[in-house]
Amino acid sequence: MIVRSVLPLLIEHGTAITTSQIAKAACIGEGTIFRVFKDKDELIDACMTEALRPDAALSVIAEIPLDQPLETRLVEAAEVMYAHLQRMGAVMSALFHSGRPHHRGERPRKSARQESTDAMRAAIAELFEPERESLRVPVDQAAALFLSMMMMQARSFPDGPTAKQLIDVFLHGALEAE
Repeated sequence: MIVRSVLPLLIEHGTAITTSQIAKAACIGEGTIFRVFKDKDELIDACMTEALRPDAALSVIAEIPLDQPLETRLVEAAEVMYAHLQRMGAVMSALFHSGRPHHRGERPRKSARQESTDAMRAAIAELFEPERESLRVPVDQAAALFLSMMMMQARSFPDGPTAKQLIDVFLHGALEAE
């Protein structure tokens, strides 16, 4: 609860957030912060870990009804992914601009990042599953291509095409039908 309350403050203020601001956002006393976390740095580390976790995005993607058209499912998934990637980027950017390295001490294991990517790819693959027989590529490859497109779009074109436009080109190509 504390971490989720602090994430928006961390994005807005970086590491300059005060324990008073944290307590107010979490609706707790300042002393409670230090009963849960050793210090503010430990809380910030917990916030960074939470921002990187795909759990919330995965649960929303899992709720996308598979009886909707593929295009609708993928647009919903793209919007969820984009929101997740934006939150991750905003937290990392706030920490960087505060002069704090992304990782104090121990860096996240490469295998943890791979597990997160694998979980996201599996969730997206489920969205392709009903159209398995209609796909030109295997379901897992379609999911990997979709994720690559989303990650590239989030990094390179924050004000670029809409999710619907991206999915349309992803599914139907960039060329007009002949």
